[in-house]
Formats: sequence, structure tokens, C-alpha cells
Amino acid sequence: MPLSDRHPGLWKMLMVAMCVALAGCLQAQELHGHVSIVLLGATGDLAKKYLWQGLFQLYLDEEGKGHTFSFHGAALTAPRQGQELMAKALESLSCPEDTAPSHCAALKDQFLRLSQYRQLKTAEDYQTLSKDIEAQVAREGLREAGRIFYFSVPPFAYADIARNINASCRPGPGAWLRVVLEKPFGHDHLSAQQLATELGSFFQEEEMYRVDHYLGKQAVAQILPFRDQNRKALDGLWNRHHVERVEIIMKETVDAEGRTSFYEEYGVIRDILQNHLTEILTLVAMELPHNVSSSAAVLQHKLQAFRALRGLHKGSAVVGQYQAYSAQVRGELQKPESFHSLTPTFAGVLVHVDNLRWEGVPFLLMSGKALDERVGYVRVLFKNKAFCVHREGHWAPEQSQCLPRQIIFHIGHGELGHPAILVSRNLFRPTLPAQGWTEVQERPGLRVFGRPLSDFYAYSPVREREAYSILLSHIFHCRKESFITTENLLASWVFWTPLLDSLAHEAPRLYPGGAETGHLLDLEFNGGHLSFSQQQPEQLVPGPGLTMKPSDFQVLGTRYRESPLISAWPEELISKLASDIEATAVQAVRRFGKFHLALSGGSSPIALFQQLATGHYGFPWAHTHLWLVDERCVPLSDPDSNFQGLQAHLLQHIRVPYYNIHPMPVHLRQRLCAEEDQGAQTYAGEIMALVANSSFDLVLLGMGTDGHTASLFPQSPTGLDGEQLVVLTQSPLRPYQRMSLSLPLINRAKKVAVLVMGRTKREITMLVSRVGREPKKWPISGVLPSSGQLVWYMDYEAFLG
Repeated sequence: MPLSDRHPGLWKMLMVAMCVALAGCLQAQELHGHVSIVLLGATGDLAKKYLWQGLFQLYLDEEGKGHTFSFHGAALTAPRQGQELMAKALESLSCPEDTAPSHCAALKDQFLRLSQYRQLKTAEDYQTLSKDIEAQVAREGLREAGRIFYFSVPPFAYADIARNINASCRPGPGAWLRVVLEKPFGHDHLSAQQLATELGSFFQEEEMYRVDHYLGKQAVAQILPFRDQNRKALDGLWNRHHVERVEIIMKETVDAEGRTSFYEEYGVIRDILQNHLTEILTLVAMELPHNVSSSAAVLQHKLQAFRALRGLHKGSAVVGQYQAYSAQVRGELQKPESFHSLTPTFAGVLVHVDNLRWEGVPFLLMSGKALDERVGYVRVLFKNKAFCVHREGHWAPEQSQCLPRQIIFHIGHGELGHPAILVSRNLFRPTLPAQGWTEVQERPGLRVFGRPLSDFYAYSPVREREAYSILLSHIFHCRKESFITTENLLASWVFWTPLLDSLAHEAPRLYPGGAETGHLLDLEFNGGHLSFSQQQPEQLVPGPGLTMKPSDFQVLGTRYRESPLISAWPEELISKLASDIEATAVQAVRRFGKFHLALSGGSSPIALFQQLATGHYGFPWAHTHLWLVDERCVPLSDPDSNFQGLQAHLLQHIRVPYYNIHPMPVHLRQRLCAEEDQGAQTYAGEIMALVANSSFDLVLLGMGTDGHTASLFPQSPTGLDGEQLVVLTQSPLRPYQRMSLSLPLINRAKKVAVLVMGRTKREITMLVSRVGREPKKWPISGVLPSSGQLVWYMDYEAFLG
């Protein structure tokens, strides 16, 4: 029996509810309400080039779909002059190519009638704007849906504008507010945090849309949908087992002329890599959500990708500067003739993602000005383990595994000249949305990465759209995944700030610019280290012709504190030390079957760890035991942990049996260095059990500017004498608590190497050269192996100043 016959009352109620719901949906579709869009900075360059056209396209897309609009161009300029400037900017509006001229003219006329200029300078101006919007809505019998404020103004103006909007220009109950922010979002992590906190005091997170216009470029916006639509084909390929490397590249032919003021403050890494290229990296590297249409899921997975990025170090990057740049800065910013800028206009950075999917896969990010071509692309190059007996002329693109296998998201320009997605025919035929993308016709003679276009399944957008028009549509439709949240922004700055700090005083490689640059900027990477392939030609080095170069000096052997001293420029010194450690290791393993190496933490050994990881393939790691000289009382995963530094720069690049790695037990029973947990005694017991006579084959030490070594500090009450092998100590700097090998244990070693680097060590180096054995004042002076050898390794800046 039908439900209507059995329960006529219930059936009638269900039908009424369904009709009411349907009527509500239809009403919402018919009239969603009035939207006011306020463009701050309406007469600026960005507004003239992109934003007004983007707003016009938004109007074309949404007109007649239920919303009504008003567009308010705002600036500090007085009304009459501002109106004239805005009218000039609106003259260049254009319709899509398939729009009839008469219809386009009518649409432009409608848009112009809906657009007006107003000066927004004082709090009263914002109050007046809000009242005018409310009056218009009431006058025309509309319901206000929401307001969009687009900040096309410098970041220093954000706070005042935000305060005024929050105080007097928010829409009433039931209507939404969206504020759109343009980069730069800070200069480093601290400034980004301060700006985010300031904006967060006026706006909710869901109200803010931080724009990275690269996320609106069609090839970039298609990365996640492409991965989603081709899950079945990509599931087995999108990982470390099959991907050789990923290149994310943006090259420009233009230089920084006219923008040197901005570039001097930000440089190419902050301008391009920290935002555009890093955002693209996360789209490639992130785990794919089950539902890529969910903004929350996409943003959460992007954040996880940020957090999986391995920390950068100085060796992760190379920087360059086109030769004319300093002269342009001197001219535009009135600098003296002696001024030479250190601002990079070119940068290559090697990034690794520390998770199971991408372990060991290099991601190369590169951008520069005054290069040989203008092009942007993401290239995923797959490993090729095939060998084909027939010569290449017989290789069929669809079948031959010997041809390169790659997926390219071509962002624009270059030989292709338009956005495209290309998939090697020997991979799979991809699926793309039929209504938005179409196959590219064969173009004889065109080659992409050395291969003819016929080697690829190639697709381009049916209709090319500007990035800003796509992003404005996403803002209107509340699609947050195309924008940068506060959490993701700060995660990006946490990643980039240490590298930027380390490069702040680095002289970039000079290059002529354009085609003349040749191979001067070519890169190569080895493990976690990126370098230029070619040596810098002498004629490109600025400064007096008689200046001595590092190559003019050789490794210098002499004596220091009656022990052997080896001195050289940093690169040669680290190379020499690494070779000496390897020779000691080989000899120990040959004689005893094992090598016990104790390593200190801090910044000085990082270059050594990298050298050992990437340049010493004959090192007997399988027979090496790695110990720590000292450790900070923090969890081992903490960035301040010496073990974490060892892990990041050495352990993850070499094959050492896990049972041969001996971190100090500073974190026991969920406590840090509690004496009652007896961590120091535990480590001492482990040393006595495994190291014959508790005598390490080699101990690597450093020297602090106060004369401390390991974590043995001046006036330290423990560790300088006595029977204890491992002690807890107090540092004058955070983190205060430390664990350290004692001086008596260090002096039992067969060999001790002390590495001293940098100009800041010159003063203590001179002082220690003159004092006797006074470990309570200068603990380093107490280092002298009782039956072993002490060797000092100093770079020229530490030794000669």
C-alpha cells in the first residue's frame, strides 16, 4: 500500500516541507542579494592592468544569475582627479572574443553605470560609504548579500584600512564580508607574524583572502584536478620510486629597472620563490584529498606538505645578480659610486620533502630576471630504467620506454606561447575536463625539452583567462583553496627565513644577462647540496684587480698550541678535514673492524656533514658508530637538538645501521635532563660497553667565542676533571641545560680534531694561542689527548682575521 494511502497526514506534511524547501532554493537562485565590491587602490598599476578587467569579467559571468552589483573604485586621490584616472583605466575593458561588438558595448555601458569613484581617506569616508551602500540597497528594494574589499595598496596601509572597515564598514547581520590582500605578506617570519596578528584583530580567518596570482594561472589551477581525474594512472607513479626530480621554474627576460626600490627590499627569493613557486610545490607534493572540491581538505593537506619540507641551509641555494643591477640601483636610489648591491636577481634552491612519498626526490625551484627567455613551467621527470636495442629512429612515442617520461604543467610563454598540460605518450593518455581543455594541434618543428610535440598528449585551455579573473570568481564563490591562509603563510616563512638570513651577506654570482649568460648559471645538485656547474670567471668578480682570491692560497700546515694546525679557506678546509676523517675511519676499520666517531653540534660542522654525505662514497659507514659530544636538553626532534642537525645534514643521506647511532638520552620519562633519570650515567655505560677503553677513535670539537668546547663552559663546576665520563652542564645561553662528554673522556681519544671557523672566532683564537692549560677559564685549553693526537683545523678568517 502506498505511503499516501497508509498515512495521508504525514504524506501531506512531507509534500508541504519539500515545496517550501524547493521554493526557498528557487528564490535563492532568483535573487541572492546585492554585492558591493570596493577596489582600494583603484587608480594604481595593478588595478589598471588586471583588476578592473577581472571585475568586468566577474560581472559578465554573474550578471543575470541572481545577484546585483555595485563597484566602488577607491583611493586617496581627490574625487575629481580620481574619477578621471578611473575612467581612463576603464577605457581598456574588453569582452571575450566570441562576444558580439554591439552586445559588448552594452555590457560595458552597464558596468560603467554600476561603477563609481570615491575618496577613502578618513574614518568618516568609510562611514559615508557604508551608509551609501545601505541607502542604495533600501532604495532599490534589495537584500544585501555581502561586501568585498580588495586591498590593491602597499601592506603598510593595511592596518588603517582594516581598522576603518571593521569599525564602520561591515555589512549588517546576515551578510558576509570578504577582504582580499595582495603580497608581499611580510619580509620574514617575524614581520609576517606581526602583520597576521594585526589583521587578525580586525578580521576573522574566513573573511581574509590572500592572493597569490599564480594560483589563478590555468595550468597551475589544473594541477590538483589533473591529479584527481587521473588518480588511477598516477597512483603508482607519483612517488620516490618513479619520480627522478621535479622542476618548478619561472624565467623572465625583463630586468628590475624601475623596480629596484622594491627589489632591494625583497629580492628574487621573497618576490617569487617564497610564494609563487612554493605554493606550486605544495600542489605537486601534497597528499591528494579524497574530495579535491573541499577547500578545508585541500588547505589542510597543503599545510601538511609545508610541514614536511626539510629545512634549508646555505648549501641548498645558489644566487646570482645580472651585471647592470648595481648601476641601476645607484641611479634610481641615488647611491654612491662605490655601492655594490648584494640583492639576488637569480636564485636556484634545492628542496626536499621528508615523507615516504617523496624521500630523496629533489625539487628544484628556480627564478631569475634578465634571462634568455620568458617561460614558466612545472616539470615532473620520471625515472627511466629501460634500454632499447633499436636506434632512436625506431622508437614509437606511445610504446618506447626509452624516451623521456614526463608530465609538464606549462604555465605560459616560452616556445608554446600558451598554458598547456603535456603528458609523454609512453606514460598514459590523461583525462582532462572536456568543456575546458582541448588537444593541441601538431606544430611541426616545435620541440619541448628536446622532444617534438608529437611525443606528448598535449592539451590547452579552450579559452585563455587571466589569473585575476579566475581568482575574483573564486573569491565571489567562496573557494578558499585558491588562497593562502594565515597558518600556511607562516609555515612558508618558517621554511624560508633561515635560508634568507644565511644568504643576507652572500655575494651573488654576476651574470651578463640574456643569451650572453651562456652556461654561467647552469646548476648541479649532489645529495642536499646545490651548486653552479661552472667556476665564476675572474672578469665578472667586482673589486680591485689585485685582490687575492681563495684559489691563490693553498692549505697551510703549521703549529698552534704546540699541536698541528691546518688552515685554509672554508671549502678547502672542510674538504681536508673530511678526507682526514675518512682516512682515520678506513684505518680503524682495517685494524679493529669498527670506527667510533664522536661529533659535536652547532653550525660549524654542518658543511662537514654535507661534505661527508655527498663526497665520500668510500667511507666505511656500515662499520662506523656515531656518538654525540654534547646535546641540548630538548626533544631530539627539536630544531635546537644537535642530533636533529646530524640527522638533517648527514644521517638521512648515508647508510649507517640504526644500532650504530647513539643519541644522548636527554629525554627520559617525558622529562628533559632530570638528574634522577640518570641519563648521563646511562650514556657513560653505553660508551664503556661498546668503546674499547672508552677511547674514541676520533672526537670532533668546536670552540666558542668564550673558549668553551663541547658543552663545557668557563667556570663550569662539572666535567673538567674527576671520574665522570658524561655530565650535565649549564650553558649561559638558551637552552640552558646540556649533556656533554667530560674533558677526561675527550682526552682519552686516539685523535681529537678541533674545527674553528669564521671571523668572530679570531679574538678567542689569538687569546687561546697565548694561554697555558687553564680549563676553568677556557675549557678548550684543557683539550690534550693523553696518548693520542690533537689537530686544529682553522679557516683563514679565524686564524688570520
